[in-house]
Parts: sequence; structure tokens; C-alpha cells
Amino acid sequence: MDKKIAIVTGASRGIGQEVSKELAKAGVHVVCVSRKKEDSQKTVDFIQKSGGSAEAFALDVSDPSDIQDFLSTILSKFPKIDILVNNAGIYMDKGSIENTTLEMLQGTLNVNLIGPFLLSQKILGKMKQNGYGRIVNVSSGMGQLYDMGSGYAAYRISKTALSALTRILNAEAGSPNIKINSVCPGWVRTDMGGPGASRSVEKGAETIVWAALLNEDGPSGIFLRDKKEIPW
Repeated sequence: MDKKIAIVTGASRGIGQEVSKELAKAGVHVVCVSRKKEDSQKTVDFIQKSGGSAEAFALDVSDPSDIQDFLSTILSKFPKIDILVNNAGIYMDKGSIENTTLEMLQGTLNVNLIGPFLLSQKILGKMKQNGYGRIVNVSSGMGQLYDMGSGYAAYRISKTALSALTRILNAEAGSPNIKINSVCPGWVRTDMGGPGASRSVEKGAETIVWAALLNEDGPSGIFLRDKKEIPW
């Protein structure tokens, strides 16, 4: 297969689904990943009906053993992974830090940080071998230390830590043609963002897709919103 290969987590709905569709439109073969294969398959069906190329996988990004099994399968099938979009995320907080339980914090970190850590850790090694790669960590302005506010501690902490992961991966990439960035999609009308959000799913996906398809002159190791750098 001579197409670029992309893995997109949380691909069954919302931003992840839209990113998968847009990457497929750009000629990428998309590995659509979500907790249930049948949910991933819905995105794949849409892509294939539109003339694109994709396949469905089940993966619980909060389960390290499931991640290892997935990586074993996917890397034996595709020794070259060109793009990884760490999009899957959860939002469990109930307002102020006093209402954030340890279970909320641990559960949020498992999905929003540890899952991307384990996927990126292994896939970056393959990208380094191949001298090409794009990793996009879908983050949030709520994780910016520059503008940190109150409440939603578990979610904020997980996204701030994801920024640290982005910087570390970028520092260890060792190739000008491996680009690793965080993207804030903005407040998007999804199940997480709610119907009152200011942005469409298409607008939320736009910069993620752009970062996934950067040319060799593109930026790396930065935080992006609307294709522009924003403070960490």
C-alpha cells in the first residue's frame, strides 16, 4: 500500500470522525479506532462510500494491555505509520476541585494522557526508523498554564500534561521530517462540547487535519489553534 497510513483515536464520532473523513479525502488510509469496532465501522462505511480508504479497530485507550495488543497487530500489518492523531478524550469533572474525586482524576489521566503516551512512545520509534511522521495531540485551551483558571481540575491537568508529552516527543524526534504538535480545536459542538458550543465539527477538525498533513517546512513542538501558535 503506497498511501500514507493514519491512526485516529476516538474516530467514531465528533472531531475524530471528521478528522478521519478529511484525511481519507486527502488520500490517506485511515485506521479508525474507538472502544467498539462497530462504532469505528460506521466511520469506515462513510469513508468507503465516499471513495476513501479506511478500516475499523476496537481499542480502549485507558487499558495499557489493550494498547499493547493493538500496537502489536497494527505494526505487524503496517510497519510504517505516517500519522497518529491522539484525539480520544474524556471529561469527567464536576466543577470545582473540591468535587474532583481521585477516580475522576485517574480515569481522566488514563484516557487523556497515558493512552497517548503509550501509543506515541511506540509509534514514534517507528517514525524515527522511517524518517517521517506526524503526531497530533488534541488538547484544549483549558490546559494552558498561560491562562489557567479554576475548576475542572482533572481535565485541565490532563491537557497540561499532554502538552508536556508533546514537547518531550518533539525533543526526541531527531528528524526535521517528524512533526509533533498539540492542537486546541476550540469549543466545538460535540457530545463533549454540547449544542451551545461556538464551532462546528468541521471547524474543530480543520487545524488537526492541517497538522497531520504538514509539509517538511511546517512547525513542530508547538501549541496550535486555527493554524497559528498559541502560548502553552
